[in-house]
Amino acid sequence: MRKTLSLVLEPEIALDPDRFRHYVADELGLPAESEDWLVQKTRQSVDARNRQVRVNVEAEIYVGETPEPLSTLVPEYRDVSKAPAAIVVGAGPAGLFAALRLIELGIRPVVLERGKDVRTRRRDLAAINKDHIVNPDSNYCFGEGGAGTYSDGKLYTRSKKRGDIRRILEILVHHGAVEDILIDAHPHIGTNKLPLVVAALRERILEYGGEVVFNTRVTDFLLEGGEMKGVVTADGKEYAGLGVILATGHSARDMFTLCRDRGVTVEAKPFAMGVRIEHPQSLIDRLQYHRDDRGLLPAASYSLVAQTRYGGVERGVFSFCMCPGGFIVPAATAPGEVVVNGMSPSRRDSFFANSGMVVAVNEPDWQRYAEHGPLAGLYYQQEVEQAACRAAGNTQLAPAQRVHDFIRGAVSGSLNETSYQPGLVSLDLTDVLPDRIAQPLKSGLQEFGKRMKGYASNDGQLIGVESRTSSPVRIPRDRESYEHISVRRLYPCGEGAGYAGGIVSAAVDGERCAEALVARYGA
Repeated sequence: MRKTLSLVLEPEIALDPDRFRHYVADELGLPAESEDWLVQKTRQSVDARNRQVRVNVEAEIYVGETPEPLSTLVPEYRDVSKAPAAIVVGAGPAGLFAALRLIELGIRPVVLERGKDVRTRRRDLAAINKDHIVNPDSNYCFGEGGAGTYSDGKLYTRSKKRGDIRRILEILVHHGAVEDILIDAHPHIGTNKLPLVVAALRERILEYGGEVVFNTRVTDFLLEGGEMKGVVTADGKEYAGLGVILATGHSARDMFTLCRDRGVTVEAKPFAMGVRIEHPQSLIDRLQYHRDDRGLLPAASYSLVAQTRYGGVERGVFSFCMCPGGFIVPAATAPGEVVVNGMSPSRRDSFFANSGMVVAVNEPDWQRYAEHGPLAGLYYQQEVEQAACRAAGNTQLAPAQRVHDFIRGAVSGSLNETSYQPGLVSLDLTDVLPDRIAQPLKSGLQEFGKRMKGYASNDGQLIGVESRTSSPVRIPRDRESYEHISVRRLYPCGEGAGYAGGIVSAAVDGERCAEALVARYGA
């Protein structure tokens, strides 16, 4: 017998395996200690909208039957060592999943990554944190796995293509991620486990005849008659293939410049900028769960959105990439700039909670840089990052201000403890952020403080700048064919091209681009 249950339970029951089993046994009249039946959760989410926190659980009960495995996907990879090649630029989620899909479709992927593999990349991350040295080709954004490798590993996406999403999650499980990501409504892998999964994806590509080349930066295109024949790397080597999947991530400014200079159409797109906001995780737990001890509940998260007005124009202010139990890290990709981002380990057990707190940036904001055409937003973004670096002393120290001090316009006499390893400098962030960012941010924080009492107090602090929320440039492509609008055999892909917003959506986009390339140009 097989039975499906949908339950709404107290956390102490839902999240304790033994108590949950006894609850199910009482509900169905089954002997709790019997081995003749099994219960398997298929979906789980925490509902903290009301003062009494509840957990929604869906489960399958098997009596006298063998449970179906949570993961049923078995990718059909084949030996492509002698197959025609396709070039994949970038080894982030979009590039890696594009490469794996090419293998399934019988094409040999050649993946070119400007940075290092996950193991040796760690030394460059340590150099940023300890010595304030930024390697422009190997950092928190560039290297195997892209920006997602050293992040919270959030796998939640607003994409409506549920089948595609499930496939991506199952491939991640197939390469070492825990099966919990198939159950949790807001799954994540964790920065401590993601590198192992990423390395396994690379080994799979190599196992079936693909190629992954590190420390290899693309510096030119092989363009002929309106077609992308391949690419040229910094050492002068040419790589040619059936087509090029361009999956370089949202921070590859040199790639956007190359596209513009070589006549590959690019266009400016909206993005967002602001700060990271950091609180004690215990404060966020109390605000969200309305209890002093969260018990079995996971570290609490939040999502905040407000509409403000500045200069007669509405401005969206919103939390972004919230990292419960996490850390703030330096995410600059060049010397002379300060950029911050957030990450969490799998257990989310840090003392701190942090989130991007950003303001929407649109075309009127970057008009000062109109001379740069479609790269105007990129130059605006870069100027703010460089201003933060200068203000904090031209190192990776980050400008910071306690939240209420920022709202009332006072430099903080002292700063709170922080997870940001390079260190902080107490400054008035209105001297770093443009008014059209700073003023809406103040209004938004005041609104959020009304919704979550204590959120806008000096128990929290702001650390700047959070500027890499998404690409400020789009590389336009045809909606149906995924091919660039004017260059054949070029497939702009993932976050860097403006078509994804996280690990899962980038991976899905990588697969779709691979399928489109093979459908049109495959043997």
